[in-house]
Amino acid sequence: MSSVKIEYRPLLPCESKDYRMIRLESLKVFPESFGANYEESLKIEKFTLEDNIENPVQEKLIFGAFDRSELIGICVFVKEGISTGSIYQMYVKKNYQGKNIGFGLIQSVIHEAENRFHDIDIVLEVTAHNLAAYHLYKKLGFEEINIDSEKNNGNKVMKYRRN
Repeated sequence: MSSVKIEYRPLLPCESKDYRMIRLESLKVFPESFGANYEESLKIEKFTLEDNIENPVQEKLIFGAFDRSELIGICVFVKEGISTGSIYQMYVKKNYQGKNIGFGLIQSVIHEAENRFHDIDIVLEVTAHNLAAYHLYKKLGFEEINIDSEKNNGNKVMKYRRN
């Protein structure tokens, strides 16, 4: 992987099953970091986002990081109001972590969200124990905002600060 260029782009309709596989992997590897359960998710015939990949909607960006043709990371942006949207399901496969792929993936999503929805406020949640993700988000320009953590299951809420 040392000389391979990672590609960041929206997932294509034919890649919905690849999304499903990496999403299930993320739930299995980091069960405490996502608001879903691996065992329960296995029972779901088709995830909503699989359908959104196959039938794209303007309010959702479902991006992937690719090493050649292999999907190695995912990140989802959902526009949730007139001027706000959230990043969800940020995940990079374990053997690709620590290589700035998550940084590039989120940067790509932010860039596309800002191009598509001008002056959008972008927020995300991170579990309190996930320090690597927290520091990545800080490095990208996210700042922690004061919101009652009990409402967010103890998660930290962060907002993107535009340059």
